[in-house]
Amino acid sequence: MRTELASEPGDADRPNEDFASVGLPASGQGGSVVVLDGVTPPRGGTGCLHSVPWFTARLGGALTELTVSLPDVPLLDALSRAIARTAEAHAETCDLSHPRTPQATVVAARWNPATVEYLVLSDSALLLESPDGAVTALLDDRLARLPRSALATDALVDATVRNKEGGFFTAAADPAVARRAVTGTLPRQEVRALAALTDGATRWVERFHEGDWADCFRLVRKEGPQALVDRVRALERADVERVSLGRGKRHDDATVVFVEF
Repeated sequence: MRTELASEPGDADRPNEDFASVGLPASGQGGSVVVLDGVTPPRGGTGCLHSVPWFTARLGGALTELTVSLPDVPLLDALSRAIARTAEAHAETCDLSHPRTPQATVVAARWNPATVEYLVLSDSALLLESPDGAVTALLDDRLARLPRSALATDALVDATVRNKEGGFFTAAADPAVARRAVTGTLPRQEVRALAALTDGATRWVERFHEGDWADCFRLVRKEGPQALVDRVRALERADVERVSLGRGKRHDDATVVFVEF
């Protein structure tokens, strides 16, 4: 098995809000990948005493442990338990009902000799490569399908579409959100390799249109996850007029995990 991981903050002076892990059980009979992209809140209160990295470390750590220690529990149930465990850790000190309580996007994949199970919640991506080289992008595109008018201001997003029916969902403090994720299971023989990417890395496809998902996967396979992050950083620096970046951050935290079975 080959595993490679790269994760880089968008700003060297700020903590990386992404989380990534590869779990390999002692039995050697499978493994799991967990990738979270912490949602940077706007200036102002979040109702929480804790930072986004605090949250992603705990949620990601809990989800990693559960995917490995409870191999028969579906990923959506593992995510639900991880959210509940994390919420319990700060429920007494923080207002978890605040729309900007710490939260994150989630990608998880788990494999054993028979199957590959996956889960995607919000705008990170999971790419699967079949034995013939075909690449399938597993996406939760609810945020991308919203009209720009619905995303005009942070206040409007929080009031109308964030973790609301008809909008989009992230892992925050409500365990029930896990059932909003895109999930599925495939035969193990149909998957040769996979890559999980936060949206700071998917910019290569979605913002800069340097290639499609298959091109992106081939780049990661051939040159490694860090090469994709480096390409994105070069494109961000070159976009002086913000033609592709628009109102987005100049640089975002970027994480890529590659696994070849």
